[in-house]
Amino acid sequence: MRTVPALSPLRRAFEDSADLFAYSRELMALAAAGDADAMWLLSLVQDHCAGFAADPIGYAQDTRVIAGLGLSNGRAMLSARQRIQQRCARFVPQDGFSLPTLITQRMQAARAGSLAAEASLLAMDQPLQDGDDYRRDLVQRVLDSGDPFAYLAIAPAMGTIGSGRRDTLGEVSGSDLSEIAWRIASCQLGMDCSPDGSMMTSYCVNGGICSQDESQDFTTFARDAGVPRQGADNVDEMVGTLLARPGVDG
Repeated sequence: MRTVPALSPLRRAFEDSADLFAYSRELMALAAAGDADAMWLLSLVQDHCAGFAADPIGYAQDTRVIAGLGLSNGRAMLSARQRIQQRCARFVPQDGFSLPTLITQRMQAARAGSLAAEASLLAMDQPLQDGDDYRRDLVQRVLDSGDPFAYLAIAPAMGTIGSGRRDTLGEVSGSDLSEIAWRIASCQLGMDCSPDGSMMTSYCVNGGICSQDESQDFTTFARDAGVPRQGADNVDEMVGTLLARPGVDG
């Protein structure tokens, strides 16, 4: 198996912090000093809190409406929205968490040396450079890095939007199962994929895809809800391919 390095305290704090406003102030100071990872993590905070920050009062009202609708996934959705409200509580519309701001933040992080930010720009169709050679090299660098944040960031580019580009993006690309495989690989590399983690929370709040079992982590949930029974072995094989890179033990 690939050796999985421990996440840095700064990265762990993105998941552990109960106050992302205070955490963002710490990141801003580090980013101003040129810390590329802090720049990247600051973009994650912006992305995670954007929906709430745009209209905190409206967000809270919508949460109360969802609580009263009795939807099949209402309990999970309610819990996920409440987590965001609690962690993002001190952000306001004036913080300006827009998509252009997010792209600019990630451009700065990528140019400063953040591989995860560079990978996310590819997934947002805003690559740092044009051309298939660049895309091919970026995918290889992500694979070689073993960085769970970079694996997760590039995952959307490996879904159906990458269909027909396997010669550029690699063999694990071009389908919904490919994207799931990249996400599961990030979990195995140390990403927080727990039931209350940011990945599961965003899946539920932003995508409306919520687990009916609040004990499920992402890997279990994806296999249960996102992978056809006949595709489970294919996903396992894809994950194995993604993790079988230079630098593995054994």
